[in-house]
Amino acid sequence: MKPKLLLRLVGCVLLMAFTASAQNELPPRSEVRIIREVRHELLMLPYFGVFDYIAYKVDGGRVTLLGQVLRPSLKSDAENVVKHIEGVERVDNQLEILPPSPQDDQLRMSLFRTIYKYPSLERYELGVQKPIRIIVRNGTSI
Repeated sequence: MKPKLLLRLVGCVLLMAFTASAQNELPPRSEVRIIREVRHELLMLPYFGVFDYIAYKVDGGRVTLLGQVLRPSLKSDAENVVKHIEGVERVDNQLEILPPSPQDDQLRMSLFRTIYKYPSLERYELGVQKPIRIIVRNGTSI
């Protein structure tokens, strides 16, 4: 594994964290509740793992799901749990299902092992929901 790829991956994760915290506008109270519940429901999905990435936007009663998932069932499960949250009127499911590929699976596992072998990143391996997501499509990490 090339160190440049690892640095690029870690840089992307840090950029996402800073971008998420840089929003200055405060949404209305009902939107805050919906945001909290959407996050909770998505994190509780049983097959949501380190090789899936789900983001969302809440605009009033409309929730847009974005990202990439390995399993088609995860795409529909995510839409179904969000659809049943009180106050959600519409769900726009834009989740992309990653194509099955043994080469991509090998690359995912290789990236996983490479990332978590570094002592400074080992602590992120603990817990059910890992903060570092590994998304691979057609032999390229996204």
